[in-house]
Amino acid sequence: MSAPTHDRVLAIMGVGLLGGSVAAAARARGVASRIIGIGRNADRLKSAVDAGIIDAYLTDVRTGEADWNFVVVGTPVDQIATDVRSIAAVSRPGTIITDVGSVKAPICRDVGHLPDGQVHFVGSHPMAGSEKRGYEASRADLFVGRVTVVTPNTDTQASAVDSVRRFWESLGSLVVTMNAEAHDRAVATTSHVPHVAAAAVASILKPEQRQLAATGFRDTTRIASGDPEIWVPILLGNSAAVLAGLSELTDSLQSFKKALQEGDAERLRDLLQNGKTSRDAL
Repeated sequence: MSAPTHDRVLAIMGVGLLGGSVAAAARARGVASRIIGIGRNADRLKSAVDAGIIDAYLTDVRTGEADWNFVVVGTPVDQIATDVRSIAAVSRPGTIITDVGSVKAPICRDVGHLPDGQVHFVGSHPMAGSEKRGYEASRADLFVGRVTVVTPNTDTQASAVDSVRRFWESLGSLVVTMNAEAHDRAVATTSHVPHVAAAAVASILKPEQRQLAATGFRDTTRIASGDPEIWVPILLGNSAAVLAGLSELTDSLQSFKKALQEGDAERLRDLLQNGKTSRDAL
């Protein structure tokens, strides 16, 4: 564990897998002098203190002393904008707020301009995670070598963007800055549509077939184990891009179906090769 290198007091709203991993990484790398967890379940937060994930906790930001100067919001995507505004209202001037939501355009739009311009929000999406949930699954190395997308609005203060970029870099991330709408279109293809596809494939497995579900099936459907309570708001929040991606996937599946119906080995080989080439390029 590294000693803190500066006076950042970090608040984490939503101490789950990602929030807990932010806390663990910040502690391990010495990038926060104190870590405060914020949530609704006092018993869970106390357990996180006992586990050494956070130093203290609040269940209501209005009742405690807002001595933080950097905040990461890790609540479900349909709650993030409201939570950002609620914590901004009690934060000291100069506080920087970011989030870990995997849908960015609705959040950046709904947060809008924070009161009096003294507290700044910059959207973030660390491209890391797991089908697991809860701070118990948190990892201090979760962000190492992983891309974090930062999505400032056009009028976001440059110093705030730089502060958020440096924060994620200090946790080991590779930071990419891009437009929120472009981000949402991209992650529909790289994350959201694959989750729907994995769930769809998993759903057709019959109970009597489970003993034959080996590595290929398990690898393909691993992410289908993700919590539906988390994924419903993600998919609805990015529905237009997800629908467009599902249309592309449907077209691709139809091409496979047609090749099989016609017994077209050459076409089937081309389709499989295209998939292999794309996957091997990762």
